[in-house]
Amino acid sequence: MEVTTGFCVVGVVAAILVFYVWRVLDQLWLKPKKMEKCLRDQGLKGSPYKFFFGDLEEMEQKRNEATSKPMSLSNDIADRVFPLVYKSVTTYGKICFTWNGANPLVHVADPTLVREVFSNYRKFVRTKVANPLRSLLALGLFNTEGDRWVQNRKIINPAFHLEKIKHMEPSIYVSCVEMMEKWEELVTRENSSEVDVSPFFQSLAGDIISRTAFGSSFQEGRKIFVLQKELAELVAKIERSVYIPGSRFLPTKNNKRIKEIDREVKATIKGIIDKRMVAMKSGEASGDDLLGILLDSNQKEMKEHGNSKFGLTIDDVIEECKLFYFAGQDTTGHTLVWTMILLSQNNDWQTRAREEVLHVFGEKRPDNSGLNHLKTMNMILNEVLRLYPVVPTLARQMNEETKLGNLTLPAGTFLELNALLIHHDKDIWGEDANEFNPERFSEGVLKATKGQASYIPFGGGPRICIGQNFAMLEMKMALTMILQRFSFELSPSYSHAPINIITMQPQFGAHLILHKL
Repeated sequence: MEVTTGFCVVGVVAAILVFYVWRVLDQLWLKPKKMEKCLRDQGLKGSPYKFFFGDLEEMEQKRNEATSKPMSLSNDIADRVFPLVYKSVTTYGKICFTWNGANPLVHVADPTLVREVFSNYRKFVRTKVANPLRSLLALGLFNTEGDRWVQNRKIINPAFHLEKIKHMEPSIYVSCVEMMEKWEELVTRENSSEVDVSPFFQSLAGDIISRTAFGSSFQEGRKIFVLQKELAELVAKIERSVYIPGSRFLPTKNNKRIKEIDREVKATIKGIIDKRMVAMKSGEASGDDLLGILLDSNQKEMKEHGNSKFGLTIDDVIEECKLFYFAGQDTTGHTLVWTMILLSQNNDWQTRAREEVLHVFGEKRPDNSGLNHLKTMNMILNEVLRLYPVVPTLARQMNEETKLGNLTLPAGTFLELNALLIHHDKDIWGEDANEFNPERFSEGVLKATKGQASYIPFGGGPRICIGQNFAMLEMKMALTMILQRFSFELSPSYSHAPINIITMQPQFGAHLILHKL
C-alpha cells in the first residue's frame, strides 16, 4: 500500500513537472517560433528568435558600444540612439521585426501604417510594462485605455484648454526670470561664460510644473520634481533587461530606493491634494493651477452623473500629477537643450530668431499674444522636434490577432512606431533630412508633411499629447527671454552624444558659451 501511494505521489509530481516544463517550453520557444513563422510567411523580415532573451543582449551590447564615446557633430543620430533597430531597418526594410525577449517587436517607419495605428487606439493599445516597478514612474492618462481613457481625458482636458493655459503664463515667466538671473550671475565678470545648460533647463521645467500644477504649494512641488527625476534614472536601468517575474520583491538597493521614492512622492502629492480639498469644501476657489482645474473638473463630472464612479479617485489624481512632472519636464527641458545646441551651430537662424523677438517685444516682457506671432521661432522648434524628438519611439501591443495594413499580427506582438527614423527618412523629407532647415516648416506642419503622419513628436490621433500647447508656450517663453539677453555658441568642450534614456537627451550635457548682450 505504501509503495503504491509512493508511486502515486511520484506520478503526480512528475505530471506537474512535465506540465510546467511544457508550459515554459511553449511560452519561451514553441509560441515565439510559431509567431516568427507567421510574420515571415507574410513577407516580413527580421532577426531569428533566440531563446528567452531574444535580441535584448545584442541590443544592450550595441548600445554600450555606441554610447562609449561621443559622435561627430551631426544630426544623423539614429545609429547611435538605436543601433540595433537602425541595423535591422537598414538590413530588412522600414517594416521589420526584432525580439523583445520572447515577443516579436515589429518596427514601423511607414507614415500610412502609423496613421492607422493612431486612428485605432482601441485596437493598438499602449504597451503594458512587464516590470511593475516601471509603472511607479507615472501611470495616469498615458497608460489608461478604452472607455476609462475617454472619461479621464474628458475630465483632464479643461486643465490644458488654451484659455486656462494663458492664466499660467505669469508662473512660467517667473520661473524663466529666476533662470535668467542665475545665468547673468555666471557671465557678470567677463560678459561671457561656459555653462552646461542642460541641468538649468531640467530645473526650469521642474519649477514651471511645480508652479503651474500646485500654485502656492510650489516648494513641495519642487521636492516632487527632484524625486521623480531620480526615479526616472532608476527606472531606466530596469528598462534594459529582461524582467524575471517576482524580481521586484527582491530587497536590492535599486528596488528599495524606487519604492521609497514612490511612497514619498505619493504622500507629498496626497498632502497637497488634501489641503486643497479642505479649502474647496470651506468655500475657497479651486485655483487656476493644474491641480485646482483638475479637481474642479472632476467634481463637475461626478455631479453630472450623480456617482463618484464617473470621476477620478484620489489615486488617479496623484497619478496625473506624477505624469505632469514626467511628461512636462522631459518634453520641454530636453527640447530646449537641443534647440540651444542647434542654434549654437546655426548662427544665422539664431540671429533671425533674435531679430524676430526684438521686433515683436523689444526688451519688454513676453506675453502670450506676442508669442503666437513668432513664426520663425515656431519653425525652429518644429525642426528641433523633428531632428531630436524627445520621445523617439511610441510602443503599442496586440492583445489579440490584429490587422495592420496588409499584415495580420498575432496576439502578443509588440509594435514600435519609430518617430526618429520617420523624421530622418530621406524618402519623406528629402536629401537634406539630417540637416537643420527650419524653412521646411515655413508654411506649417501640414504643408511640410503633405498630410502624412510623418511628423509625430507629440504622437497623433485621438491620443495626441494633451499637453503640447502648454509645452510650446513654455518653450517659446524661455527661448524668447534667452534671445533678449544672450547670444550663445558651442563650447570647445561640448561632446555631441544623443542618448535615449526613456527620453532623448545629451549624454554628456550641453556645454555652451553664453555672451551677455
